[in-house]
Amino acid sequence: MATQLEEATRAFDRLFTNEIVEAKEKFSANPDSPFHLIGLGVCVFLEAALGMEAAHMAEAARILGLADAASKKAMKNQATWTKTRFTPGLEWEIVNADAVVLQGITHALSESYMGYLQCLYALNNAHSKFTKLYKVVYPSGLSGYLTPAASPPVSRKSSNPSLSSTASERPALKPKASTGNLSTLSNVTKTSFFGRWTASSAVTPSSTLTVPGDSDAASATDGPVEDLILAGTAFGFGLFNLVFSLLPKKVQSFVGLFGYKHDRKLALQALAVSAAKQDVHSVFAGLVLMTYHGVVLLLSGYQANEAHIIKQYTAIVDSVQARYPDGSLWILNRAKILRMSGNAQAAIKVLQEGLSPEKKNPFVQADTLLMFELAWTLLAQRRYEEAAVTFVRLTELNSWSHGTYYFIAAGCLISVGGEENINKAQEMFDKIPELIQKKKVGGKDLPTEVLIKKKLDFYKSKAKRRGGDETNYVSHIKISPAEELGIFWNNQSRTNLSIAESHIKEWSMLSPPVQISSPLIDPSTIPQSSQPDLDTPDESALRLLLLGIAHRTYACAASSADIFEVSKAFLEAAHSYHPQIVKQGISTWIGGVVLFELAVLELKQAEFNEKQVQMEPDQLKKMWTEVLKKAKERLDMALELAGKEVDLSSRLDSRIAMLKDEIVTKGDSLDIEIRI
Repeated sequence: MATQLEEATRAFDRLFTNEIVEAKEKFSANPDSPFHLIGLGVCVFLEAALGMEAAHMAEAARILGLADAASKKAMKNQATWTKTRFTPGLEWEIVNADAVVLQGITHALSESYMGYLQCLYALNNAHSKFTKLYKVVYPSGLSGYLTPAASPPVSRKSSNPSLSSTASERPALKPKASTGNLSTLSNVTKTSFFGRWTASSAVTPSSTLTVPGDSDAASATDGPVEDLILAGTAFGFGLFNLVFSLLPKKVQSFVGLFGYKHDRKLALQALAVSAAKQDVHSVFAGLVLMTYHGVVLLLSGYQANEAHIIKQYTAIVDSVQARYPDGSLWILNRAKILRMSGNAQAAIKVLQEGLSPEKKNPFVQADTLLMFELAWTLLAQRRYEEAAVTFVRLTELNSWSHGTYYFIAAGCLISVGGEENINKAQEMFDKIPELIQKKKVGGKDLPTEVLIKKKLDFYKSKAKRRGGDETNYVSHIKISPAEELGIFWNNQSRTNLSIAESHIKEWSMLSPPVQISSPLIDPSTIPQSSQPDLDTPDESALRLLLLGIAHRTYACAASSADIFEVSKAFLEAAHSYHPQIVKQGISTWIGGVVLFELAVLELKQAEFNEKQVQMEPDQLKKMWTEVLKKAKERLDMALELAGKEVDLSSRLDSRIAMLKDEIVTKGDSLDIEIRI
């Protein structure tokens, strides 16, 4: 068993340095070893997850199924067990749980409600295993264990310490008393933080399991199998809780009928403990944390403690990149940190260097993510021509939604302007219907493609209505499709003053003139037209939404109280079109997204006010209590508008969940209870 683990670990080292072909060869060399099967399954899973390749998803599920069966066999074969300070054979339970949870996540990659339900069905087979393993390996919780961002161990003073290395950054919550008995999750307690999972002090592990002492767990010098058990348990428990916490609210509500609870904060702590180890699981725990922190910084809109998140994120990237400096995944996250920290030009440089033809051992699927990040960053910087080229290059790297790449690239060319680019954009639009004819993940069109089909029909109808040629409708598109889709990636938010001003100038120049006064808009520069550029509720609402976001970005960058109010006026005006859009339009997603952006605005405005005005503690608490409750109400209303018939509703659903998490965290820091 030790030999198999050592061989598999060396193969994983190849994977983490981009040598995925060599890694797969090494894993394939021992098809009877559960370690090798799980490694091969992980390779194909990463190809599926990073490249969104349907064929790889099916193959990943097949291999992970073999790993599931092989690890179950090893669990029953005492000859394969290794003697450690833990229960003999525990290592195989962890490998089995790895296989099951990865199978579940493979289903979730479809971003469809059916995929999420299939994911939960698979995770249902693993949740009791993770809970049992956690109670056995960490009987006193995670206190005392190092995390990448903390040089001393996590404090033992609280039974549920936060990830923060200092209490002032994110105070730990005190767990409430245990209530009830929910199936296998007996004595699970619940607090205001999204329903906390913690083992009650009354719970004792099965008498057949050996439990190490508390000091042993935190300080013992372990071998590779013990490290696998410690890192693997924390990774599996953390990953299960995190995945469940990020599923759309509607799916969570469904499975909540079966007694599932989750705790995102504890999940992140468990993953951080795993990431500090040296086992293979620690690298994947780091990757999960990088992905999560990157998504929160990009999509939640507001962070209760952004500096803390970036600190955690940076420490994890530093830790993994020190071991594997050339790995594309770590280069990607280094660039994301730069972009989220306001240094987009440095991020672009890191990404371009990571994609250099001279780079050794290219990992195609990981390089696709570098290219994807580069494309969006170029678009956010209004480097439209480069962005168009980059989005088209993505079609050469994977098979995921070429129609979406073409749609965004065509939008970029419209923004560049000029007859040649406009003609190229129309040619690209003409190719999209054929590109999205083929059914994609789960036998259904991808969510973005459903929206794109509606937009193409909308453009044709507009051209025909205005007396134009519906086969040459590009000249009637007045708001870039690239910028419209960019709203779903929050692409207009983390930019500088110059970019925000350029956006505002471009969108305010469209006719009819906006009816909201802004010091950033000069009405005298708006051209007069007998035929307005925008003549539908959909377009008017979209323009107002974009102007609201751009003004908010400007207000944050310029620290301008007045512009915050202008931003709010634009967003509220955009929402006023919702009844008309529901009756006669196609952009039914705008209503929910506007409410989300209003919640973000009010949170950022309160953050601005806190920095600008010296308040007494009671005044500060009163202000934030009102703002947090109002933001929560807006998000609840947004969730009501995000039905499954609304385009990209699952993405909005997940963004709402992330932002509510930040609202609760801010409330906790001020001793304000927010019921989510």
